[in-house]
Amino acid sequence: MAEQIFLTVDGSRMECLVAAPREPGIHPALVIAPHLPADRGLKADAFTDGVADRYAAAGYVCAVPQVFHRQPVERDRPEKRRHMHDDQVMQDLAAARDLLAARDDVDGARIGVLGHCTGGRMAILAATRDGGYRAAIDFWGGGVNAPWGAGMPAPLDRVADIGCPVAGFFGNEDASPSPEDVDALEAALQRHGKRHEFHRYDKAGHAFQNFANPDRFRAEASEDAWAKAIDFLDRHLKP
Repeated sequence: MAEQIFLTVDGSRMECLVAAPREPGIHPALVIAPHLPADRGLKADAFTDGVADRYAAAGYVCAVPQVFHRQPVERDRPEKRRHMHDDQVMQDLAAARDLLAARDDVDGARIGVLGHCTGGRMAILAATRDGGYRAAIDFWGGGVNAPWGAGMPAPLDRVADIGCPVAGFFGNEDASPSPEDVDALEAALQRHGKRHEFHRYDKAGHAFQNFANPDRFRAEASEDAWAKAIDFLDRHLKP
């Protein structure tokens, strides 16, 4: 069960979920960037809470920072997205990574980053700007070709700076990212010689792993993605 704690980042109170394996010992860790539907509370979002618990059960200490904490809770989601800034996102992810690295049950040299939807974009962003991550996973992250904040480069434009292996999981019926968007990201990774593996699913669209959304959830694709994602993390983060 993920524990809800609070950190102070940039003078603002930020919610953070922390979930750890039951087994004692020193574990690898994951910073999990949340999707936009978690904007009104991480613990209140069944998918976010469930994702943290499932990766903890797989042997990872997880921290999920509430990256929307600077904005009014009542602001609608499209407006919240428009007010996001990549520098602030990086502050929030770094706070979660520092929290993990300071724990006695975490090997600070084995921390990865992942996210779904907006969180998938944030995971790619983090991989381009923070050399402390050893693996990154993008689950259907749209908008990697656009910056958040005036004068900022888009994550896609900084693919050359990625220093860790990247995995991606996408539905072929998604519109954001579209298959063409996924092609562009994969082509950039290939062009710059970055280690990566992409998995694409037919008859699956956006949020196909979200068990809390019956209209979008696709059980077969979801379970296949879970297995492949954990295998990817185990290969790159576990001895």
